[in-house]
Amino acid sequence: MHTEPSKEKKDYNHQLLDKVIHARIRFAALAYLLSVREASFVELRDNIRATDGNLSIHLRKLEAAGYVECMKSFESRKPLTNYRVTDKGRDAFDRHRRHFDMFCEDMTGLQMA
Repeated sequence: MHTEPSKEKKDYNHQLLDKVIHARIRFAALAYLLSVREASFVELRDNIRATDGNLSIHLRKLEAAGYVECMKSFESRKPLTNYRVTDKGRDAFDRHRRHFDMFCEDMTGLQMA
């Protein structure tokens, strides 16, 4: 069966997707932080299954973009690093998700025959 194309032309411009968020580790880190509000570096690393080095690089990129903030403190004389999503990061993630969803709408090639 043939489905007629939508009357409105969809915008498949790849630049609509946020290149900061689109990387797998950054996407997973933001999604996790949005689900818990705040997490330590270790909790984040373990839950998204990233290495220390990879995660630290990606968190710095998210921090440079203003999408997450880093809070350093001490607990029992041990350094503790926590992260949380900023309002800017929350808005960017929501916008990225909406654009991604738009790309996936009406994909007749994914429908079962």
